[in-house]
Amino acid sequence: MTSSLEHGGRRYQPFVFTENGVAMLSSVLKSETAIDVNIAIMRIFTKLRSFLVLEKEFVSRMGNLEKDTAEVFKMVFEKLDTLDEQLPSHKKDRAKIGLNSKG
Repeated sequence: MTSSLEHGGRRYQPFVFTENGVAMLSSVLKSETAIDVNIAIMRIFTKLRSFLVLEKEFVSRMGNLEKDTAEVFKMVFEKLDTLDEQLPSHKKDRAKIGLNSKG
């Protein structure tokens, strides 16, 4: 039975099954092939869930690494600024040395 367009039903057949839909389908289909395909689809849903968990964990770890790295760089640049302030200043009119110097 198809849903009526007058009552907000689908205009086309779905291209995917939800996990619950696959589980319900297994109670209707009785052939050996249908059972094997159903089991394979359910295993794929299980793997997809585990990949989703791994991805969330990876994103979290990357966020923590980015935060920690930013803190380390901030400390390094603060130390470099402190060292720069402690360096003795040189006279602006001093004689330059090197290849481009005159004299």
